[in-house]
Amino acid sequence: MILPKIRDPRFITIRRGGSLTDDDHHLLALWAAGCAEHVLGLFEAARPGDLRPRRAIEAARAWVRGEMKMMEARAAGGHAMGAARDLRGAARHAAYAAGQAAVVAHVAAHELGAAAYAIKAARDGAGDAAARQECQWQRDQLPDAIRELVLDDQRLRNDICWSVFEC
Repeated sequence: MILPKIRDPRFITIRRGGSLTDDDHHLLALWAAGCAEHVLGLFEAARPGDLRPRRAIEAARAWVRGEMKMMEARAAGGHAMGAARDLRGAARHAAYAAGQAAVVAHVAAHELGAAAYAIKAARDGAGDAAARQECQWQRDQLPDAIRELVLDDQRLRNDICWSVFEC
């Protein structure tokens, strides 16, 4: 499990009693989609005909644009994670990253799941140096508006995210 036992109110939308604005929720989803897309080739090399992870990434972006309902994006995320079930290694983690990106529409804190699985995919695909490079690439992509929030989330949840955010 990569979600904390106690939900951080910074990742709960204002309308649900937290402090997360819709704009920042959207930025988290877009960042997560970018993280997943960055390693998607590792999945597609193993399963070139399986579009579920790509569709999940597209669903995250469609949700941000208001073209898809949250429940549809969440379902697409589940389908992407289903694509991972019988795989191992980098391809499996890349599919999970895509699934986690899509479910950010439902629970914003899944943003770190997309990033963590992408780093694990990079590590399994090319080693520890590639994982550190992926982690740094992700940080370089963070919009200023959510940068401190995500970096603090990485610090707080690094232990339950396989310590992948040490880059």
